[in-house]
Amino acid sequence: MINDYTSISPQDVSDVTENAIAAADALVDQVAATDDPTWDSTMALLEQAGAIVADAYGAGPFMARVHPDKEVQSRAVELEETLQKWASDLAFRRDLYDSVSAYAATPEVNSLKPIQRRLVDHWIRDFRRAGHELDEAARDSLQNKQLRLIELQVEFSKNLDEWDDYIDVTADELDGLSADYISRLSPGEADGTYRISMAYPDYVPFLEQGTNREMRRRLQFKFWNQAAAANKPLLEQAVAVRQEIAELLGYPTWAHYAMEMKMAANPANVEEFYTGLRDRLVEKAQVELTAMDSVLSAELPGESVQSWDWSYLHTQQRKNDFGVDPDEVAGYFSLEPLIQGMFDVTGDVFGLEYERVSDTKAWHPDVFLYAIKNRGEPEPMAYFYADLFPRDTKFGHAAAFPIQYGRHQDGSYVKPVAAIVANFTKPTADSPSLLQHSEAVTLWHEFGHILHFCLTTVGMVRFSGYDTEWDFVEAPSQIMENWMWEPEVLQRFAKHHQSGEPIPGELVERLVAARDLNVALLTLRQMFLGRMDMAMHATTEPVDLDDVYRSAYELTQMPFHEGTFFPAVFGHLMGGYDAGYYGYLWAQVYGDDMFSVFEEEGILSPAVGERYRDEVLATGGSRDAIDHLRAFLGREPSSDSFLRKLGLI
Repeated sequence: MINDYTSISPQDVSDVTENAIAAADALVDQVAATDDPTWDSTMALLEQAGAIVADAYGAGPFMARVHPDKEVQSRAVELEETLQKWASDLAFRRDLYDSVSAYAATPEVNSLKPIQRRLVDHWIRDFRRAGHELDEAARDSLQNKQLRLIELQVEFSKNLDEWDDYIDVTADELDGLSADYISRLSPGEADGTYRISMAYPDYVPFLEQGTNREMRRRLQFKFWNQAAAANKPLLEQAVAVRQEIAELLGYPTWAHYAMEMKMAANPANVEEFYTGLRDRLVEKAQVELTAMDSVLSAELPGESVQSWDWSYLHTQQRKNDFGVDPDEVAGYFSLEPLIQGMFDVTGDVFGLEYERVSDTKAWHPDVFLYAIKNRGEPEPMAYFYADLFPRDTKFGHAAAFPIQYGRHQDGSYVKPVAAIVANFTKPTADSPSLLQHSEAVTLWHEFGHILHFCLTTVGMVRFSGYDTEWDFVEAPSQIMENWMWEPEVLQRFAKHHQSGEPIPGELVERLVAARDLNVALLTLRQMFLGRMDMAMHATTEPVDLDDVYRSAYELTQMPFHEGTFFPAVFGHLMGGYDAGYYGYLWAQVYGDDMFSVFEEEGILSPAVGERYRDEVLATGGSRDAIDHLRAFLGREPSSDSFLRKLGLI
């Protein structure tokens, strides 16, 4: 079902949420009251309740991330919290625990299909993690702490979504930026000035190309301090409450608790992973920094590289050493042809067709709606929205969101519906939306999540789409990035927005050659974020967030940007990646390993694509991710491709 968002009101958001909770509660109450526990009287009803609430999120509270009306958005934030609390409370219900436990002890469980048995096992695990082995007072305390965490997370995200800051600059201070970039800026307060906001299409190009070093510093300072005064105490509370929850349940740390359900299993395995990379990456990074120092010294003798120089110097190196000018490259990545190219490539590899739906009934005129079909079949199998341009108070990064989960229901399959939300440069009457290559890679990355969600064939909401282990969920997106570096792929769709000429082969070669520029520094930045996360959550000692931030930042090999508090803007810490941000690098190992099969058998091979679709994308969380990998690879996973890309083997 495609929702109609065109006239959605705050009351509509309330109604859809409250009605869903009432309907789901009625089903859950049936489960809790059953005196004859069977699959149909317990697990099937819980699945149905979960589907009702999941659909309600997509119809209402999801508007917290995207709706342009502040009243609708504000109500959606409240109801988003309500839904999260409802879901959290389920596992704490003692009567529900008794019914499911009673069913788990029946002979029927032994004859269940594997996915059905998996559902029972996951619910039993949920109940254990909700403290049903504790006394009543401890359970109540645990439940209150979980609810407090939800409140903190929602408030943290709301602060970021509503944050509005900027710097105003003169025309001279825009030296290095293209005329197209300047033409898109809003006017500043003083006559003749320009406003640079915290939105990515403003922020990223200025950091990459603005020659005015002081303005780069000021802009980064503001960006790294977004909502800092409000969000720092929220994060401090969250870290403390998480540790209290872990201790109540008998786990050494929150990381041990959170990672129980992930591939890495425990913090020691993550530390071993990082340790195996750190020294070799630091050695390589020192060579990279020496080269950067030379570029900076040519402009500013005697100065050393600072954090606000990094993107600029990296861009200068790409220009000077590889002849890669980001604006020249962007000329070949007009958004609509890029999207069509993405559709053509994934269509060939995975046997798909895409069709733009004219009547989107979306929340904003800028939003597109697409149908996904199996090639040669007239009926869509899934839909996704594309909300790609910045707006005030809109979600400020790039992500995929669930609208409706695919699953079996009433004798048919409910079609998945998802949304990709991003912040790319908006087209004007004079110019199309031109993406930097890095932005194009981001689009393909997020589309990997869309495919993972929409190509599911799993029959249960609990395991549908991308609901897999959290440190595997990025692998189907990491693999997508690889196609954006393949000359054979780029030359299919990358055409100049004015001349229509395909991207020159020699430019593609230079772009690909520059791919590994400063790869050690880039990887160490990822490690910094993961280490900062683990330092907050893998310790029994009180956490000083400033110390954690400063200490972890040393991994970047850059001087610390004094006066900043980047964790306040690092939404992953309060958006589900707590004790899990390592998963981006962890999943890259698997993404690179899976792409190596395409490299060996054909990067656009439909046969490999079909196997990947069947064994990884379609199966969702219906089995452990390691089994997805073994089935697709035909062997045990290997880190060789990942290490080779880093230049370490």
